[in-house]
Amino acid sequence: MAISDARMEERQTEEGRRPGLDTAGRWTGGFNALGVWTLYVKEVQRFTKIIVQTVLAPLVNAVLFLMIFMLALGGTRSAIHGVSFAAFLAPGLIMAAIIQNAFANTSSSLLGSKIQGNYVDFLMPPLGPFELSLCFIAGGATRGLVVAAAVTPIMAVFTGMGVHDLAAVIYFSVAGATLLSTLGLIAGIWAEKFDHMASVQNFVILPLSLLSGTFYSVEDALDGAWETASHFNPFFYLIDGFRYGFLGIHDSTLWVGVWLTAGLTLALWALAYWLLRTGWHLKA
Repeated sequence: MAISDARMEERQTEEGRRPGLDTAGRWTGGFNALGVWTLYVKEVQRFTKIIVQTVLAPLVNAVLFLMIFMLALGGTRSAIHGVSFAAFLAPGLIMAAIIQNAFANTSSSLLGSKIQGNYVDFLMPPLGPFELSLCFIAGGATRGLVVAAAVTPIMAVFTGMGVHDLAAVIYFSVAGATLLSTLGLIAGIWAEKFDHMASVQNFVILPLSLLSGTFYSVEDALDGAWETASHFNPFFYLIDGFRYGFLGIHDSTLWVGVWLTAGLTLALWALAYWLLRTGWHLKA
């Protein structure tokens, strides 16, 4: 009898170390790869099912912006840093598309789930806060990169731009998509209605995008306090580094941009993790 009790106790101890749910319904195992993949696929399918709206529309918008500026200023605008205005403009438009779509994917996913009341669908499964944040951020970053992959060849045809530094192109595109996807996750957790999200887009995302050197060279067009202020805009480093990857020109120190964007992304990811862990604006 004592032997049987000892074996049962040993078995219970062994089962307690196995992945599973504790009495509070929390995941006690390691990394839930299947759950992460499932939620990630769900996030990707959110935008692939309406690909005309989520990928084709940003592509058309970027091309229209390029054509408008080329028709309005292309013939009169002098070369910038030795490249044509159209070629200078194209990387900025691609990065702007990455920024807007990566942010939109995670923010709309969270806010839509909260408004519809089905956010418990991703809170109930055995996924921890890191795994949840990873799924949403990866889904948003994927949308931003898919849009970039669609827009870039069209821009190359119109402007004739090539690739100067592939590593810079890859890093800054992934960094931009991840940074804005993380910011979208935080905004989606915070927002309670679409007006809140519109305020973030109109007063944060859009101004920082437009004032980041998308349409002009910060070094040539600005001076004094305005140029200094531009260097506090993280979008400036994303666009400047991304432009360097295609054209080999830049207005900032590239390694500063690398470390700043990486550090800011990690800081925002830590904040998103804490918000999901505490259930702020998600759990009553």
